Amino acid sequence: METQAKLKNVRLSPRKARLVVDMVRGKAIQDALNILRFSPQKTAPILTKLLNSAVANAEQKGVSDVDQLYIKTVTVDQGPVLKRFLPRAMGRASRIRKPTSHITVVLDVK
Repeated sequence: METQAKLKNVRLSPRKARLVVDMVRGKAIQDALNILRFSPQKTAPILTKLLNSAVANAEQKGVSDVDQLYIKTVTVDQGPVLKRFLPRAMGRASRIRKPTSHITVVLDVK
C-alpha cells in the first residue's frame, strides 16, 4: 500500500536538494531518519519533516506495521524561480535567481 507526501515551493535549489535525497532513496524509514539527523545540509530537516508527514499519512491510511515502511521513490522537481534585482555600479542592475523546489516522497511496505 503506497502513501505519499508532497512539499511544494520550498526555497531550496533542486540540485542541492537532490544531493540529500539521493542518500535516503530506497532506505527504511528509521535508517533514513538517522542519516538525515546527522546531515549538515539545509535540506535535511525539511526532508525529515516530510518523511514524518508521509509516515503519518500511512498510519491514517491504515498500514498495519509502520516499521516495515521504506522509501520507494523520492523526486525533487524544479519549482518557480523568484527573480530579484541588485543595484550595481553605474546605474546597472544584476539579476538574482532564487530557485524553489517541489519534493514528493512515496512510501511502501516491504
